[in-house]
Amino acid sequence: MLKMDGHERQLAEAYPFSDDDFRVIAARLYKETGICLALSKRPMVIARLSRRLRTLGMRDFKAYRQLIESSDGPVEVTHMISRLTTNVTRFFREDAHFDDLKVNVFPSLVQRAKTGARVRIWSAGCATGEEAYSLAFTLLSVCPEAADLDIKILATDIDPVVVQTGIDAQFQRTSISKLPQEIIDTNFRSVPNKQDVVQVAQKARDLITFRVLNLIGDWPFSGMFDVILCRNVVIYFDAVTQNNLWQRFADYMSPNARLYIGHSERLSQDAMSYFRPLGTSHYKRADIPTSQRKNSTNSEAIFQGAIK
Repeated sequence: MLKMDGHERQLAEAYPFSDDDFRVIAARLYKETGICLALSKRPMVIARLSRRLRTLGMRDFKAYRQLIESSDGPVEVTHMISRLTTNVTRFFREDAHFDDLKVNVFPSLVQRAKTGARVRIWSAGCATGEEAYSLAFTLLSVCPEAADLDIKILATDIDPVVVQTGIDAQFQRTSISKLPQEIIDTNFRSVPNKQDVVQVAQKARDLITFRVLNLIGDWPFSGMFDVILCRNVVIYFDAVTQNNLWQRFADYMSPNARLYIGHSERLSQDAMSYFRPLGTSHYKRADIPTSQRKNSTNSEAIFQGAIK
């Protein structure tokens, strides 16, 4: 067992947590999400889930383990996932990606859309929505009338709590304090009776559809994407899950579509047969014959009727 600091030790004493408890919780999280919890995350599990135990009126993690293994488990597992997933994000995080999109990607996609073609962009693992809204702001800077074209941004996350935050589109004013004033004036509005809160302008909100989606579960859409951002997500997956995800993305990407990942992430050797590197965290989908793709059917997406 790893050493714990004073606060973590107090929590462990208040809510007894055995090695078996950790193994069961870690195994269930992996099964449901693909996220691997190393033993070093034990203090984090105690700290984040102890509040849930308090809410449920439970005295120890053994009772919690029994709950998630019971017939009522699936409902509670949703709460567990929400507490154990990490949602660290900000507007224009890794801004070089947005610069590349603005200069090298969006202009040609906009020209395509103006001819009547569909354009689809996916923020996979969107957290509270800052990434998706940064995509919308960048797109609108290239094409202010983007909402009038067949251009849509899909923003998904496994955690329904953070997805709802994205839908609400309200953020603390401090979270935009370092953005250029032009971006603030164009894309944010004050919220009545909430001096410290701003809301994303409707024009950007109209471009985005938020949905709850498990990246290792079913993807209820068909059709191809022109841009996928999946950044700082797969670092929580093991190598097998990462490799499967990269190849699965490739099956849903148009030839020459762009994939952006986190700077600390790398595509697997197998996945590199589907992509061509444009930088350490930026890739282009290789042009593979449609007949060789797993997802080679149609161009109509069926994401709950929202992404067409």
